[in-house]
Amino acid sequence: MFLLMLAANLGMANLTRWRVLLVLRMILSAGASGTVSVAYGAVADITTAGERGSFIGTIFLFTTMAPSLGPVLGGILAEKLGWRWIFWFLSILTGGTLVILALLPETQRKIVGDGSPPARGIYWSVVSPKASRSTRQSQGDAEPREKRGCRFPNPLTCLPVLMDKGSLFSILIGALQYVNVMTLQTSLASLSIGIYNLNYLQAGFLYIPCGVCSEVSAKVTGKYIDWNVRRTRQRLGVEDARSVGDIEGFPLEHTRLEGAYLLTIICTLTTVGYGLIVEFKTHISSMLAMQALAGLTAGALFMMTATLITDYNTHRSATAQAASNLIRCVSAGAGTVSFEPLIRAIGSGWAFAIYAILVLLQVPLIWELKRNRMAWRSRNK
Repeated sequence: MFLLMLAANLGMANLTRWRVLLVLRMILSAGASGTVSVAYGAVADITTAGERGSFIGTIFLFTTMAPSLGPVLGGILAEKLGWRWIFWFLSILTGGTLVILALLPETQRKIVGDGSPPARGIYWSVVSPKASRSTRQSQGDAEPREKRGCRFPNPLTCLPVLMDKGSLFSILIGALQYVNVMTLQTSLASLSIGIYNLNYLQAGFLYIPCGVCSEVSAKVTGKYIDWNVRRTRQRLGVEDARSVGDIEGFPLEHTRLEGAYLLTIICTLTTVGYGLIVEFKTHISSMLAMQALAGLTAGALFMMTATLITDYNTHRSATAQAASNLIRCVSAGAGTVSFEPLIRAIGSGWAFAIYAILVLLQVPLIWELKRNRMAWRSRNK
């Protein structure tokens, strides 16, 4: 994945034909799309349900930091050094990440089990602890592990995750929220440049409020839902934090989604307000305030659903997050593509009212997930 990203960025830094740009952008997306899923998979390998939210909050903090800082850094680099330096900068970052990746130990349970036997071959890490003589001897006496052959990755393997109702509903909630927040973010530069006569660098700074609020919200929500699980576990007398999702009667969905209704209503009103602000061209500070509120609600709701998806699929967390990314990105692509035609046809106010209705569709999904998920879990057992 990172090699694909590095190759694509180097290619775009030396681009001479614009027709090649589309191909390189596709290669870059193919490499970047799986990196977040890998991070979620590693979190599922090393955390329990009672601490998972904090770790996922950290992942979300950095994944939301990039879209808010990217336009600012890109604008500065393009303004001072030229547009090619954007891709040179990304190449340097990707190369540095490859070095870090080489130092990380393997966490996949199918490969290293509980972590006591050191990984071998391509899974070996520089910082992996050396096995003692007794460990090596016991490994030599043990039955050889099944060899894992090289297989060509199949993107359709993530689709069976959608057959699980709990995972599907969680993914749909996240997708609806993602469509809304991506449309708000995508519209920001074009609308602000047209209404307030900003240049591209100034427009880039407008992404910071939403990004910062999303980061803070995700981190705080991660801590909160972990605390909520611990509180519920103590109330019910559950000792093992690793198995709370498997215990019949444990209200996992209620603990993870507490406050989701309120967040959805706030996000709906924020989207309507944003549309009215754009329609009547009020002061730019009001637009940024709506963006910040959207970031707060989106960060919290993404955290809740992403943690639930990992809870439901601890044995295939990376695959589940890949399915989530597939649905979210396809939905967001459709939402952002339809944005400009909607504004031209019915105006900004009504266009964002339609997106607000999409956000409101989260309410029945959350209600159904809270009401029936425990029954679905029992039936699956």
